[in-house]
Amino acid sequence: MLLTKDKSCLLVIDIQSRLNPVMFDESRAPWGAAKLLQGADILGVPALLCEQYPKGIGATVDELQDLMPKDCPIEKNTFSCASDPVFQDRFKALNKTQAVICGIETHVCVLQSALELLADGIDVFVVEDATASRTLENHVAALNRIRAEGGRIVTLEMVLFEWLKKAGTPEFKQISQLIK
Repeated sequence: MLLTKDKSCLLVIDIQSRLNPVMFDESRAPWGAAKLLQGADILGVPALLCEQYPKGIGATVDELQDLMPKDCPIEKNTFSCASDPVFQDRFKALNKTQAVICGIETHVCVLQSALELLADGIDVFVVEDATASRTLENHVAALNRIRAEGGRIVTLEMVLFEWLKKAGTPEFKQISQLIK
């Protein structure tokens, strides 16, 4: 199944100032999320950004602050975004059938969000190179479990080029510059 920009919503999960530095690669999720947020903006794909208990874990990392979607962050205490009533309302209002997920930690909030969205009938695409956990083992195990449960594991370039669909457009030039 191909991603389409008309059916997609980008979900950025918990890339926060006190949590991100302990990831196995602390640049991975912020870098990938920034590219995805910029690409979504270029292509008109809506995005939602969640924060897990920001009083304790901190705000979204500085490098994503200027890219924050409108009316975000959505603050939550549940591990799964899909269990949070505010997120549920905002996601349902978008009327999208594909969720493209990036963020941290892969084996906690990303995993639980992906599984709950799958159970709700949403096609889930987890961006491998824009997610991270404290250990590589947890990251890999979570991706394997998501795949086994019916989710799709993709890369940020797969997402951007599937949303784009063709070359020779102004958006193609912008996306090409973005990933250089």
